[in-house]
Amino acid sequence: MEVSFLGKELKLDNEEDGEEIANAIKNCRDMETLKLQGNTLGVGASKVISEALKQQSAFKKALWSDMYTGRLRSEIPKSLELLSEGIITAGAKLTVLDLSDNAFGPDGVDGIKKLLRSESSYLLHTLKLNNNGLGIGGGKILSEAFIDCHKSSSAAGTPFALKVFISGRNRLENEGAKALSKAFKLLGSLEEITMPQNGIRPDGVSILCEAFKENLNLKVININDNTCTLSGASSLAECLPLLTKLEVLDVGDCLVRNNGAKVLAPSIAACNSLKTINLSFNEIRQDGALAVVNCIRNKNHLEMLNLDGNELESIEEIQDRMSEFNMINSLGPFDDNEEPDSDEENE
Repeated sequence: MEVSFLGKELKLDNEEDGEEIANAIKNCRDMETLKLQGNTLGVGASKVISEALKQQSAFKKALWSDMYTGRLRSEIPKSLELLSEGIITAGAKLTVLDLSDNAFGPDGVDGIKKLLRSESSYLLHTLKLNNNGLGIGGGKILSEAFIDCHKSSSAAGTPFALKVFISGRNRLENEGAKALSKAFKLLGSLEEITMPQNGIRPDGVSILCEAFKENLNLKVININDNTCTLSGASSLAECLPLLTKLEVLDVGDCLVRNNGAKVLAPSIAACNSLKTINLSFNEIRQDGALAVVNCIRNKNHLEMLNLDGNELESIEEIQDRMSEFNMINSLGPFDDNEEPDSDEENE
């Protein structure tokens, strides 16, 4: 059973404004899903919605992205605290929490940290915090909440086993990535780690790779638009052969460069389950691209190899090689290839 106000663009400021949603919740017996995306909640409205949530012990999926447009940063943590209180009081066990596209910063994580530490998060398997402006501070708060939840849930006999973590465009940088890596290593349950566009440098990528090694069920790694260089690519190459279930590897726009591609190629060859490989916009040259192409000749599951936006001398040679392997249909288009210059590669 679900209650949906998806995309209704309601501006809910006070308690009276929140009554429509609160009543819908009250009238939905055993509500499992609440969709509030595309509305905007103030503290007053959150209060009455929280009271309604206190009666919903079957509640599992909180789909609350884009829920605070036009709100003051000071309002959002209080709203989240109230909604969290409703969930915790009900004894609900969340499985999915999506708070993406809410610009709440570290203060917003403060608003949900009690929820993330509580019994209501023991069964949480999907957490989406995309484009929230978490920053380093938010990453650290989040990591501490994960660690606390794992400790208390393990003591209760139901270890916290997060499977999907999505947190792109959050300015986590190295320190935020390092903090989260500590939690990831402890959990060991992740199947997807998606952290694009976070300003993570090679040292941070290397520490993330240490966490990847402890999550052997990983199917998706997406660190697009961070910075690998050769050192980060080497760390990734070290962990990839351990990830036998990996299906998606996205290191596009990560300054992998030519030598990084050569280092990655043998490890990519060891990942037999790969379906998607994105190495676009990485300043890779012809020999680096060919090294990658040659490593995938026996990948029967491969659906997409993206080498666009690199510095290839002959796209035709790449296409011919893929045709030799009967894999031309898996090669992505080349719309943004750049002509290589004659300078030596700077790693």
